[in-house]
Amino acid sequence: MPAVDDRTAVLAELESEAIWAMRETAAAFARPVLLYSIGKDSTVLLHLARKAFHPGPIPFPVLHVDTGWKFKEMIAFRDAAADRLGLDLRVATNQAGRDEGVNPFSHGAQEYTRIMKTVALREALDAGGFDVAIGGARRDEERSRAKERVFSLREAGHRWDPRNQRPEFWRTVNSSLVEGQTMRSFPISNWTELDVWRYIEAEGLDVVPLYFSADRPVVYRDGVPFMVDDDRFPLAEGETPEVTSVRFRTLGCYPLTGGVTSQAHTVDEIITELATNNRSERSGRTIDGEGAASMERKKAEGYF
Repeated sequence: MPAVDDRTAVLAELESEAIWAMRETAAAFARPVLLYSIGKDSTVLLHLARKAFHPGPIPFPVLHVDTGWKFKEMIAFRDAAADRLGLDLRVATNQAGRDEGVNPFSHGAQEYTRIMKTVALREALDAGGFDVAIGGARRDEERSRAKERVFSLREAGHRWDPRNQRPEFWRTVNSSLVEGQTMRSFPISNWTELDVWRYIEAEGLDVVPLYFSADRPVVYRDGVPFMVDDDRFPLAEGETPEVTSVRFRTLGCYPLTGGVTSQAHTVDEIITELATNNRSERSGRTIDGEGAASMERKKAEGYF
């Protein structure tokens, strides 16, 4: 295990790279926007943006795609953070999909994600005229994201082609765009899940309480605990929620986000737990259930 001083040096280097990417993005593009999913990665991203432009405000808006099915605690955390930090928060929703009653149960995880996340994101980026979207994706999350560059080109319609990515030479960025093209900027690409939590601990950042173990009402589907967050969650015949000590390693729409049984109640306990756990961070995400090819297909359609 690396010494504490070594870990501190690694975090300092990662922070420096991320702040450089933030400043490069703001300088090279006309209309940046920061994508805010409310999770731990975007919490770190938001903190880095504040550091990058301190003592001034973040010089671009913050965009959250709200499907209407996020955990209640996530929305409460988002609104509190926006008020506390004075964010220029924009909330995007596919209102047509919501009016039609599109939901994770009637349409299935993949189609629901396409309509309520991918389409909503593309429409919001187009409506805002944003030429670059800053996101918290990391290369260690899964295989298709490992193919991304820190500055990742998107073709017309926000389509991603992994074969058409520009080489990265140190800190020389090819930021030129032709008509219809946009860019995605991923300042924490080179971070790991452990790096994120160690940075959260070092900086004393607040995160959504769902990341910490607590007694929560869950039902088990294929051995995975899903939290019954409100009365829209349909129970199978004979199925009754049971209170179990669970936490979430990744956050999204609650019907599609499985938890893990855990006794990690603090950031330090999460770090200890992760250091001895080799299970995939996104193993509880239903939308990833068809493997890397599924995620790559969604990204090609414009999914984050």
